[in-house]
Amino acid sequence: MAKAKTNFTCNECGAIANKWTGQCSSCQQWNTMVETTIEAAGNNRYSQPAHLALAQTAPVLSLADIDAIDVPRFGTGIEEFDRVLGGGLVAGGVVLIGGDPGIGKSTLLLQALANVSHMKKVLYVSGEESGAQIALRAKRLQVDARDLKLQAEIQLEKILGTLADLKPEVAVIDSIQTVYSDALSSAPGSVAQVRECAAQLTRVAKQTGVTIILVGHVTKEGALAGPRVLEHIVDTVLYFEGDSHSSFRLVRAIKNRFGAVNELGVFAMTEKGLKGVSNPSALFLSQHDNQVPGSCVMVTQEGTRPLLVEIQALVDASHLPNARRLSVGLEQNRLAMLLAVLHRHAGIAAFDQDVFINAVGGVKISEPAVDLAVLLAINSSMRNKALPRGFVVFGEVGLAGEIRPAPRGQERLREAAKLGFSIAMIPSANVPKQPIDGLTIIAVDRIDDAFNKLREIQ
Repeated sequence: MAKAKTNFTCNECGAIANKWTGQCSSCQQWNTMVETTIEAAGNNRYSQPAHLALAQTAPVLSLADIDAIDVPRFGTGIEEFDRVLGGGLVAGGVVLIGGDPGIGKSTLLLQALANVSHMKKVLYVSGEESGAQIALRAKRLQVDARDLKLQAEIQLEKILGTLADLKPEVAVIDSIQTVYSDALSSAPGSVAQVRECAAQLTRVAKQTGVTIILVGHVTKEGALAGPRVLEHIVDTVLYFEGDSHSSFRLVRAIKNRFGAVNELGVFAMTEKGLKGVSNPSALFLSQHDNQVPGSCVMVTQEGTRPLLVEIQALVDASHLPNARRLSVGLEQNRLAMLLAVLHRHAGIAAFDQDVFINAVGGVKISEPAVDLAVLLAINSSMRNKALPRGFVVFGEVGLAGEIRPAPRGQERLREAAKLGFSIAMIPSANVPKQPIDGLTIIAVDRIDDAFNKLREIQ
């Protein structure tokens, strides 16, 4: 079979060369030349040139003439997984799932496919495990996978042939880094192979309406391995988070063309696979018999889900020339900024103190609404005085010492009241128009005002 015609393109400047070189002759960057296909093999009935459109040419229409209809979805039988997907899988959609080795990607997909196989025709393509290994996992998880079709294959053309012959409605490729195309001479997992295979599979999904789920490897930094274009061409990107030594897993939506981004699904790893956690806030709250200094509970928003997370602070005298600043689950640069605001606008200095901040449960909080909780926890640890029982806060702190509102304040307060919290310190702009049963609201505008009102109730 004739090989496809290829050339080498620079990832930095786009320069084209007929052969590979270590350094690009145009931009002088090293190791940026990757193999790309310019003409596919002509005698392969499944391969198509990479530059073909994903669908047939459509007529030009006015936006007002196009009917805006909701995308039909179908569930996977796992509520937390459907939440992250935006309500379920979409016909013709392409989902990319990444995570550390052994964190539960294949386990979750096998459970989901076993549920979907009772309603739709599904195909599981494994490039890393044999059929016997997957059968053993299904037996261990005690899932009914009798209707699940399995293929152990890594050649793209054969996989496309199976998709054309079997015509499944849902297909899983585990993983995209193991698949290779005969059109390229590079090894599986290379930039060119991953990009070409993902583009071909995406084209098939859009043309035939099959839902394709791709499993992706991650680098040691935690990012998805392969070219960045892999995340651009798919419809949904999901990340597995959590420590592999812990029994809890978080699945976060980074990109979703059919739903809200930053949705969070919480799972517990059991002997029978991943199980959804109905009350995830309980995972991120420590169980103390008595209130302890340096602990403050805040309400964070993950997509459409409010979560209560405990922020812990430990402030201790520093014996080093430069005091240490360490944060787990929070941005360390923001901690340094908040300590400066604490000194300038509240008169509390910590330049000779080591400050350690931790978000309980391994959750990562990126929104600025955690600022007020961090400062109150630091102050509590410095004074060695615990915050009142049933106390919850949220709010962004600015450089001028002002406390800014957080989005979805009503939902945060309702979640706190539902879990039994009785006192909430929030920005004045987030005060609800109607009182919330069982919840006392303390509205604050500035950080010094927050400390003054806190001393009144302690």
